[in-house]
Amino acid sequence: MTVLLDRPVSVTAKALPKARDPFIDLLRVAGMALIVFQHWTIPVLAYDGVRLTTGNALSSPGVWVVTWLSQVMPLVFFAGGAANAISFGRSAGGAPRWLAARLRRLAWPLLPLAAVWIPLPHVLLTFGVPEQPLEVGARLTGQLLWFLAVYLIAVLATPYALRLHERHGLLVPAALAAGAVVTDVARFSTGFEPIGYLNVVFVWLAVHQLGFFYATGRLRRPVALATGGFGAAALLVAFGPYPGSMIGLPGAEVSNMAPPTLAMLAVGAGQVGLAALLRPWLVRLPTGRLLDWAGPRIMTVYLWHMPALFVVTGLVVVLLRIGTPVPGSAFWWAGWPLWFGLLCLVMWPLVKLFARFETPPALPYGAAGWTGMLAASALVGGGMLTLTVGGFAPGGGPFLAVLALLGGLLMTAPRAQA
Repeated sequence: MTVLLDRPVSVTAKALPKARDPFIDLLRVAGMALIVFQHWTIPVLAYDGVRLTTGNALSSPGVWVVTWLSQVMPLVFFAGGAANAISFGRSAGGAPRWLAARLRRLAWPLLPLAAVWIPLPHVLLTFGVPEQPLEVGARLTGQLLWFLAVYLIAVLATPYALRLHERHGLLVPAALAAGAVVTDVARFSTGFEPIGYLNVVFVWLAVHQLGFFYATGRLRRPVALATGGFGAAALLVAFGPYPGSMIGLPGAEVSNMAPPTLAMLAVGAGQVGLAALLRPWLVRLPTGRLLDWAGPRIMTVYLWHMPALFVVTGLVVVLLRIGTPVPGSAFWWAGWPLWFGLLCLVMWPLVKLFARFETPPALPYGAAGWTGMLAASALVGGGMLTLTVGGFAPGGGPFLAVLALLGGLLMTAPRAQA
């Protein structure tokens, strides 16, 4: 059997890059930028005076093949795995302190989002904004936090996953892939859909684990990884119960994304191999200044790009009653630059205002212990999950979520010295 991933070495400072890896930075920034671009481009929106209906431009026949490259969440998790391995390998304060720092960076930017969105629906309702479109926007803003909730699991698992990586190498992602196979077999043979959510762990942690191989210079044979991944995905789609699209589509009986499937893992492996194959050309692109600017703001863009979309939708679709044209039509292509320009115009002040929250307060943090950090992780993850499920729709859920986030952050706060 062809070895795609070489035997790992110990994740120590000597085994890691001496400076920031522009390839990983580029994948993170480009991945998030493509997610935003896709979310802004694919909605098909119409308002009849009562209800805002939403569709997906990628549901057009044959367009699903685009999603094998445009669905870049696998690359984002891969880049996160490499970044976590590098960061943890250089940390000097131990795993709990490293985890505390990661928790603060994930949770702190959510506070201004909650501060705006918890009261905003109530305020807008008093001004006569239609209830149903407002509820759609409030729920979708929170639902995008699924990524942070899952990524928190990957961060929490990193110290242990790195030890497994050092001892067992390729067996770790292979075992996770086997877990994805068993989960899909159980899901599709029994029809019990909730069991599919086990793949939230198996699929995304498998891709995250591949980042460890890259971090230690052991990601081998990218051509074989790309062809094997995409080839396996093609076979799964052709002969299995999997749809071709790697994003959820309206009316589809099965989604490869929610929950993720073995087909998504195969496409993820193909994307990782393709990205590694293109690395020599990608790192030569003159992107240094762009990455320096975008890197500290990418979380803000992710959190606030949907609110920007709702502002433009509220003005154009709800207020002016101008629905989006048929995807791919002449009117769609002609109007897209104006649509995108309006979104950027709304997004710019949001980035200027909220990007400062990507850096948590620099306080004299005390020593962290595993018990406290596990509890803090549970609170932060619970808050993220609550917002993912219910969004910021009026009710008690958002308040409980913010209390959990604040509780988790407080558990990483400075400790009084004895």
